[in-house]
Amino acid sequence: MPDRFIEKSRAMLLDECLPKIRLATQALTDDDTWWRPVHGSNSIGNLIVHIEGNARQWLIGGVGRQPGTRDRDAEFASTSGGSIHTLVDALTTTFLGIDAVLGSLTSATLDEPRVIQGENTSVFDAVFHVVTHVNLHTGQIIQLAKWRAPGTVRLYDASGTGFTRLWQPTPRPR
Repeated sequence: MPDRFIEKSRAMLLDECLPKIRLATQALTDDDTWWRPVHGSNSIGNLIVHIEGNARQWLIGGVGRQPGTRDRDAEFASTSGGSIHTLVDALTTTFLGIDAVLGSLTSATLDEPRVIQGENTSVFDAVFHVVTHVNLHTGQIIQLAKWRAPGTVRLYDASGTGFTRLWQPTPRPR
């Protein structure tokens, strides 16, 4: 069962969340990327930068024990920055690095302790945290993209009696 958890976690990040973000944001302009619906809320750009920073800190840094820095406050303070394509490319690079870390895990390593953001946790809990965290923000990004580019965000073909997903899993390096 632990191996299934690792595989499902990898699939959720690279085959579900990242492709949905890519598809939902492809029609956005730079203004759309950094638009905030109300004061004190986050833009799509903020959310992507935050997902990238959080996932990198927890999984590449914390679980993979690779050095890195993160400025969490800056992730939310930015009101402009890279284009949506630049942001999604950076997120893709980070997620491919995360996939390599997850691919190196074994059932035994899931119980190993880690300290991440000053808190004691386990590898299992860190992976679970990131997968649920990314999934939550993916939904927010999709909603914001639908508000900014009405009619352009289609994740499923709902014709007929079922649903067909319109995104493709992220290719992994060989």
